[in-house]
Amino acid sequence: MPYPLTASRLRLLPLWAFLLIFAACNSKSEPTMTKSKILEHLAQHPDLKPPVCKKIPKELTIHGDTRIDNYYWLNERDNPEVIAYLEAENEYTRRVLEPVKPFEDKLYDEIIGRIKQTDMSVPYKDNGYWYYVRYDEGKEYPLHCRKKKDLETGAEEIMLDVNQLAEPYDFYNVTGLSVSPDNKILAYGEDTLSRRIYTIRFKNLETGEMLEDFIPNTTGGAVWANDNQTVFYSVKDETLRSYKIFKHRLGTPASEDVEVFHEADPTFSCFVYKTKSKQFIVIGSWHTLSNEYRVLDADNPDGPWRIIQPRERGLEYSIAHFADKWYIRTNLDARNFRLMATPLDATTKEHWTEVIPHREDVLLEDMEIFKDYLVLEERIEGIRKLRVRPWNGQGEHYIDFGEDAYVSYVSVNMDFDTELLRLGYTSMTTPNSVYDYNMRTRELKLLKRQEVVGGYEPSDYVSERLWATARDGERVPISLVYKKGYRKDGSAPLLLYGYGSYGASMDPTFSSVRLSLLDRGFVYAIAHIRGGEELGRRWYEQGKLLNKKNTFYDFIDCAEFLKAQQYADPERLFAMGGSAGGLLMGAVVNMRPDLWKGVIAAVPFVDVVTTMLDESIPLTTGEFDEWGNPKIEEYY
Repeated sequence: MPYPLTASRLRLLPLWAFLLIFAACNSKSEPTMTKSKILEHLAQHPDLKPPVCKKIPKELTIHGDTRIDNYYWLNERDNPEVIAYLEAENEYTRRVLEPVKPFEDKLYDEIIGRIKQTDMSVPYKDNGYWYYVRYDEGKEYPLHCRKKKDLETGAEEIMLDVNQLAEPYDFYNVTGLSVSPDNKILAYGEDTLSRRIYTIRFKNLETGEMLEDFIPNTTGGAVWANDNQTVFYSVKDETLRSYKIFKHRLGTPASEDVEVFHEADPTFSCFVYKTKSKQFIVIGSWHTLSNEYRVLDADNPDGPWRIIQPRERGLEYSIAHFADKWYIRTNLDARNFRLMATPLDATTKEHWTEVIPHREDVLLEDMEIFKDYLVLEERIEGIRKLRVRPWNGQGEHYIDFGEDAYVSYVSVNMDFDTELLRLGYTSMTTPNSVYDYNMRTRELKLLKRQEVVGGYEPSDYVSERLWATARDGERVPISLVYKKGYRKDGSAPLLLYGYGSYGASMDPTFSSVRLSLLDRGFVYAIAHIRGGEELGRRWYEQGKLLNKKNTFYDFIDCAEFLKAQQYADPERLFAMGGSAGGLLMGAVVNMRPDLWKGVIAAVPFVDVVTTMLDESIPLTTGEFDEWGNPKIEEYY
């Protein structure tokens, strides 16, 4: 269960929601939300002027072209002048919005008031214990707990109270909890600086005492060998790329840990995990366009590693172990991926045999293997569906959820020999839900649905699935939601969200924060534009590298479609995107400034050329196949 939106995490959320409501609504019932108050405030404070950023011209020359960047100096994050300028911007924003602070506070209270302060995840069973996470009212952080054998009568064991651990720090995050095979030792990673660099620590669950072992500068996860003494972990270089895997034996200093793998290619990152069967430790190397896996017998942590299939540019694959085979999801001669199988002792691609064929209209995203069933996560016309396929070939089916636009996904399934599939489900009107699905009887049993405090009735809201036609004839899906009673007459404010990068699909999920917009008459829409993978791998390929303009054109064309179909007031159309979606915002506001009432660009990635030329910036080298390498003139 993800951490809830508690007070400190929510403090910034009302600001963007407030700005949208402030700009879009004409309600007299919220008098604090009037432009006149801000204008009056500015008139009364003629000294209140925006800070002016100093210009220091810097010439940047490549391929015979010289650019002048007046603000290049702002990348000096430790420069006191940079910090002072950012603080001045924050202070200016605070002072300008002072008159409407009461409404911002009201919105904050409204949003946080929907969050259940006391909550618990759905327990799952692993190796004789039931594991779950719970939150106590008024506490910021979770308690990680377990019960032995019987969930109803077993005594609760608090493995980790993160509230206690976090007390000495301004920032604290825990990740990668992992219990040894004998259930005695807990390993976890902690970050106290918000740099995504973790120290792995170990706790004796029988005595409650911390072990002396600690491993600094890791990615946070520890993977146990079956001897209960050995863990494997990954570390990052100065650009935050995971590039080495080490082996640590309990009772020894981290300085004596053995390096078992070094990813020397700066465009690749590596990771380590254990198979569901618990028979193998796996090291994976990942690149935008290719993968490579090597495996180790988990019973023999000092043994040899064996490569499944050597890396090839353009060949992507992932692996899962069951019984006497490796099951391999791959794009080998299959743009939308297919499923293959191969014997444990003959793993290179010439030995692969097909289990699930490639389909042009279906993207195979993932799989979950059981003794009697194979479950496939497939994306069809943008919707993530679950397909159940008995190994005997009888009774193959998709799970029916009764909605047109939704997200379904495989959750935690630790056992092979079961008829029950643990899955998650959500839609723009349905809060996140956890089910057990009987794959034989096809019965869905609801275990938990996210509670919205204060009352939430799904039937009070309506979601739709639309298709806009882009300028080149492609049909672009749009998911949207609004409150019942909305009139489709071109009078409503609309917020259009987009991302469109890395093949990441923006699914139509539920958000309790979004209710503050919907309840005030907003329509919220997601444009599933090219650069994502909603319509398969071709959708991604048509929105990256030299095809990137398709991402921007699609978003603009979706906005024009929503206006033409009278879903939006043409004078109150807003756009929002973050990170790579912030690049989208920067593009569309310059291409069509007339289209938007306002644009929210969250942590925007907008200085692409300068950024991609600086390989010292974290994670840059792994991005060349997404944006292009500007050192190559074609991509510059």
